[in-house]
Amino acid sequence: MGTLDISYLGLVLGLLLMGIPLYFFWHFARHLVRSTLIATARMIIQLAFIGLYLRYLFEWNSPWINILWLVVMTMVATVTAARRAQLKWRVILLPLSVGLFSTAVLIGLFFLWIVLGLSNPFDARYFIPIMGVLMGNMLGVNVFALGIYYDGLQREHQLYYYLLGNGASHFEAIVPFLRKAMVQACQPCIANMAVMGLVSLPGTMIGQILGGSAPGVAIKYQMMIVVITFAASMLSIMITVWLANRRSFDAYGRLLDVRTK
Repeated sequence: MGTLDISYLGLVLGLLLMGIPLYFFWHFARHLVRSTLIATARMIIQLAFIGLYLRYLFEWNSPWINILWLVVMTMVATVTAARRAQLKWRVILLPLSVGLFSTAVLIGLFFLWIVLGLSNPFDARYFIPIMGVLMGNMLGVNVFALGIYYDGLQREHQLYYYLLGNGASHFEAIVPFLRKAMVQACQPCIANMAVMGLVSLPGTMIGQILGGSAPGVAIKYQMMIVVITFAASMLSIMITVWLANRRSFDAYGRLLDVRTK
């Protein structure tokens, strides 16, 4: 069974569905109309560019070019996360980039090399999509977790200093804030995982089935995508927080000014 393609006419007709949210935004939240139109235009332009670029990336199939592409993805994700979490770059830029890149390499290569058994885990056909999926999921979870973690430290700094004053180590004093960030950032992932297949059919599985894969194969891939994205999100959070703490506190354990606002 071949891949069912979407014609350009079908693509244009499908994009007309954006008129539904735009209609309601116009009547109830007019300020969202402009941002929605801009976001839609950016999505179309960016995906068209990526599609063109990936075509040549797959043809070249060079491990060094693929790794360079992962570095570029990491840089973009790091800058985006720092802005969304409203954290100063000097505090979070290096920790977050190391956390995202190292986790993507560890989890991604484990999946490609050990789970799939590829002789060449840097094959662009597999390496680029898997790294993109991992990076996208880690970005969202890290933004959420880092925002909650530093918000908690700033709002409840008295609890942090109370724990320190009563003999707790620095790590023990930040555990309540780290736990809260971890729980709130991961709960949506756990909730989605619990109802997957019953309430919702995930995009990866649907895409593979539409692309001609057997349902059994698509399901196995979807299971592993959920597992590796969840594991990568958690590992990247821990690495990022561990490294960022070195830049977030002074020699006496006092919280520095880490927020941009």
